[in-house]
Amino acid sequence: MLFSYLYNMGKNIQLVNRELSWLSFNGRVLQEAANPDVPVIERLKFLGIFSNNLDEFFRIRVATLRRLLIVEKGAKKIMGQNPRKVLEKIQRITIGYQNKFDQIFASIIQELQRKNIFLINEEQLTLDQINYLKSYFDRHIACHLAPIMLKSVERFPELVDQSIYLAIKLSMKGNSSVKEYSLIEIPTRLITRFISLPRKDDKHYIILLDDVIRLCLNEVYSIFPYDRYEAYTIKITRDAELDVDNDISESLLEKISKGVKNRKKGQPVRFVYDSRIPPDMLEYIAKAMDLDEDDFGIPGGRYHNFKDFIRFPDFSNATLINEPMPPIPIRELDESKSFLAVIAKHDIMLHYPFHSFTYYIKMLREAAIDPKVSSIHITLYRVATESRVVHALMNAALNGKKVTAIVELRARFDENSNIFWSKQMQEAGVNVVFGIPGLKIHSKMTLITRNEGRKQTKYATISTGNFHEGNANLYTDVNVFTVNPKITSEIEKVFTFLENNYKTFNYKHLLVSPMNMRRKIYSLIEQEMENALNKKTAYIHCKINNLVDEDMINKLYQASMAGVEIKLVVRGVCALVPGIKGLSENIEVYTIVDRLLEHSRVFFFANGGNELCYISSADWMTRNLDYRVEVAAPIYDKRIKAELRTVVDYALRDNVKSRIVNHKQNNNFRGRGEHEPEFRSQLELYKHYQQRELDSETSMEKGH
Repeated sequence: MLFSYLYNMGKNIQLVNRELSWLSFNGRVLQEAANPDVPVIERLKFLGIFSNNLDEFFRIRVATLRRLLIVEKGAKKIMGQNPRKVLEKIQRITIGYQNKFDQIFASIIQELQRKNIFLINEEQLTLDQINYLKSYFDRHIACHLAPIMLKSVERFPELVDQSIYLAIKLSMKGNSSVKEYSLIEIPTRLITRFISLPRKDDKHYIILLDDVIRLCLNEVYSIFPYDRYEAYTIKITRDAELDVDNDISESLLEKISKGVKNRKKGQPVRFVYDSRIPPDMLEYIAKAMDLDEDDFGIPGGRYHNFKDFIRFPDFSNATLINEPMPPIPIRELDESKSFLAVIAKHDIMLHYPFHSFTYYIKMLREAAIDPKVSSIHITLYRVATESRVVHALMNAALNGKKVTAIVELRARFDENSNIFWSKQMQEAGVNVVFGIPGLKIHSKMTLITRNEGRKQTKYATISTGNFHEGNANLYTDVNVFTVNPKITSEIEKVFTFLENNYKTFNYKHLLVSPMNMRRKIYSLIEQEMENALNKKTAYIHCKINNLVDEDMINKLYQASMAGVEIKLVVRGVCALVPGIKGLSENIEVYTIVDRLLEHSRVFFFANGGNELCYISSADWMTRNLDYRVEVAAPIYDKRIKAELRTVVDYALRDNVKSRIVNHKQNNNFRGRGEHEPEFRSQLELYKHYQQRELDSETSMEKGH
C-alpha cells in the first residue's frame, strides 16, 4: 500500500507518502501526453513538462531522501517510512513511467507524420538533406562543440547538471579491439534543439541537434584513424539543494550566489542513458563517474531533456495546438484613465490568464508617475527574465517615490534572476530588503500609499501567485485589489514586520504565517465541527496546490468524523486519504490537469450559513504554515466572493479533466453520469468571464 501509518497527536492516521503522491501528479501530466483528444503539439509539450517536472523532483526530493540515508533509522522515525524503501519505489515507478513515455513519444511521432510533419534522424536523410545539414553544421554548430577525449584526461569531467551529452565510441570496422571513448556536450543553450530542413512536397522535416552532430562525427574526429562512430545520449541529475554556510562576514546575497554556483557540482541523484548503449561503455562511464546502484541509473530512449519539446515548432498550424484563449478585456479598466480610481470605487478581482496581467503592470506604472503616490511596497518571490514589474518599480524610485521591494533570494531555481534584479533595483534607488533569517517570504502583496487631501489612502493587491508576467500566461492565479482599510492596514503591518523583524503585530482579519495562520485555520475547522454537531450547515470547500501537513490532515479527519462535508481540489501532492469509513468518509478529493496549471488557493467555510472566503499564497504544508511568511486574506466584497465561489464550484463540477484522488493513486478520471453533459472547468470559466463582461457592457450601455 502507498500509505503509511504515522503517529500523530496520539493517534495513528493514514497518509499517502509525499514523494509517491508527487509521482502520481506527474503521472497525470503523462496522461495528458497520451490523450489523443489533446492536439498533437500540446501532447509533445506535456512530455516536456513531465520531463522537466521529473528533473526537479530528482534534484530536490530524491536528493533529500538520499541525504537521509546517512541517518536511515532516525529518518524512518521522522518520515514514518524507511527512505531506502521509498527510493526503491521511486525507482520502480520512474522506470515504468519511462517505458510509457517512450511509447507515447512513438505514437506522437506517428501522429505528426499523418500531419505531414516528419521528425527524422541522421539515418533517414536524403542526399540533398545530408548536404544541407553538413553545410549547416559547418556554419552554425561546429564552432560550439568541445569534444573531450577521455583517454587523455586524468579525471572524468564533471558533467553539467541538466545538460545532455553524446557519449561517443570510436572504433575501426576491421578491428573492434581498437577503440576510444569521447564526450560531447550538446550546445542546446546556444543553438535551437530543432532544426528545420527545406520543405518538400508540402512536408515539414525536423531533425534534432543531437542527430545533426551524429551525422557529422566523422568531421569532428577527422584527425583520428577511426571509421566507426557510435553515439549515445547520457545525462546526469544532481542534488540541487543549496548549502548556505554560516560565515557572518558574507551577506545573504553573497552566500546565495556561492550556493547557486556550487549547485552545478552537487552529488549525482540520477543517471539517464540510452538503453542501447554498449555494456562496456556503460560500465566504463559508471566506473569513471563513481556511480553505483544508488545513483539511479535509468535506461531510456534515444533522446533526453524532453523539456526542450515544450518549445517544439507548431508550423503556424492551428490544428496542431490548442485554440487560443486571449485574455478577456475588462471594459471598465480599459476605459478608465486611472486604475487606482477604479479600485477606490470598488474591489477588483483579476483571474489570470483569463484576464491580462497587463492591468497589474498598468497600476504600477500609474503609481510610478502619480505625484500623489508617496510609496510602493511589494514582495517579490519570482520575477520574469525581462520583468516589467521591476522596471515599473525602478521608474517609481527614479520619480522620487519611496519604493521597498522585499525580495526572496532563496526562491528555488530563480536565485540568479532575483540576485540580478535586486542589484538593478538597488542601483535605481529601490530599498531592497532580503527577508528574515530562517523564514522564506512567500506572500504576494503590493501596497501603494497615496496622499488624497488631508489623508493617506492605501491601495493593496493580494495575490495567490507571483507577480510574474510569464507565469500569468499559464498559471491560474487570482489577484484582488482593494482599499478596504481592514485589509490594507494589516498588510501595512506585515510589511513593517518584514522590514523590521523585531516588530510583531496581532491580526484580526489576515491569516499570517508563521504567526497565526495555522491556529486560525484550526479555529475555522473547529467551528465547522461544532456547527455540524449542532445540525447547522457545515462544509469546507478548498482549492489548493498541495496538502501535506500531518496536523492539518488530522484536523480534517476530525472534521470528517464530526460530519463536516469536505470537498477539496488538490492539484499536486495530497497526503490525505479520502473515503475511509469512520475516518474520512465525508471527504472528497479531486485533481485537475488541463492546459493551464491550476495554482490559485481559495478556501471556503460554511460558517453556519454566513459563508467565509479566503484567498492565499499558502498551501497546507508544514513549510508554508510554520517556516514561511504567508498571507491569507478574507474576501469581504460580495461580488468577488461570488466569483470565487464560481471558481471553486466549477473545479468541483469538472468531469472531463478531473481525476479522483484515492489511496491507490491510480488517477482514475472522475467521468460523467449517464445523462450528464461534459463540463471542462477551465474552458467553462473562460466562457463565464466572457459572458460576465458582455453582461457588464450591456448594463453600462443601458446606464448611459
